[in-house]
Amino acid sequence: MDYQILKIQIADRIALVTISRPAALNALNTDFFKEFNHFLDDLEPRDDVKVLVITGEGKSFVAGADIAEMVHMNSAEGYAFSTFGQRTFDRLEQLRIPVIAAVNGYALGGGCELAMSCDFRIASKLAKFGQPEINLGMIPGYAATQRLSRLTGLGNALYLILTADTITADDALRIGLVQKVTEPELLMEEVMKMASKIARNSSQAAPTSKRIIRSGIATDFKEASEEEAIEFGKQFDDEATKEGMKAFLEKRKPNW
Repeated sequence: MDYQILKIQIADRIALVTISRPAALNALNTDFFKEFNHFLDDLEPRDDVKVLVITGEGKSFVAGADIAEMVHMNSAEGYAFSTFGQRTFDRLEQLRIPVIAAVNGYALGGGCELAMSCDFRIASKLAKFGQPEINLGMIPGYAATQRLSRLTGLGNALYLILTADTITADDALRIGLVQKVTEPELLMEEVMKMASKIARNSSQAAPTSKRIIRSGIATDFKEASEEEAIEFGKQFDDEATKEGMKAFLEKRKPNW
């Protein structure tokens, strides 16, 4: 596919996707979702990519969904646009490999929802977060009503959605929406260091951890702990696990 919105770089087991609609502050439209799904189709079967990093070009991560596209929609079209985005972000959330959002600027509306679909978020001090849909007489459409409360707690989710307030990166860190805040010029360096650290691990440990953590959120503690024990046991038949333990005892780096 000839991508018009996504810029894709793959090197050293890391895929870097940059959303590039700077004239529209990287607003999400139907073309974005088509391109992103095509990218995921290509990425999912690859075993040479261990981490995905998503960022935006210019002063925005993503400033929201594209109002210029939505303004003429009817109810059925609005529903289709919402479910298309939800399915896309669900795919991202369930992607086998870890996904990091490098939030360089505005992450509003659909942009905040995209960031929340990633496994964790690193933000520039210039980043801003919010769900301003209520200012347009709307509610969020890409599952912010569900993900935000799970990440930050009920009160914070209600506050952000009902007031439509925009918060700073430091406030996002305080409520658990992001995991680290960096100087703007250091954002990508810091994120790529984290991605490299994850990518150096064995091919199965990080994806298995991600899957168990995410599936456990949707079930009870005892059932999720049993799944952990089953997967823990399986690792002892894996050569990567044996190599990892052997390398530890021999005080050397694993040969993965």
